[in-house]
Amino acid sequence: MVISKSGRDLGKVFVVVRVINERYLSLSDGDLRKIENPKKKNIRHLQVTSIQAEEVLDCLHKGEIPANHVIKKSLKQIFDKGLIRGEGGLRSG
Repeated sequence: MVISKSGRDLGKVFVVVRVINERYLSLSDGDLRKIENPKKKNIRHLQVTSIQAEEVLDCLHKGEIPANHVIKKSLKQIFDKGLIRGEGGLRSG
């Protein structure tokens, strides 16, 4: 998972769908940025976290495209666990 550090999506949490090259990633949140139209974002404008969306990761390892509802569900579970707070800040401590 990554958190946007700049742009209109500042503070928004995304799941990394694909590594385009050493500079850009394809991102999705399953809501505004659906898997069919992922956001291309420069790595310099992202805060990388160690948090993983397990269901999305399983789909990607199987070579499947994760459904938007799976991405949204994974992000919601992470928010509910309190690993990320508010509009994208990592919980300290």
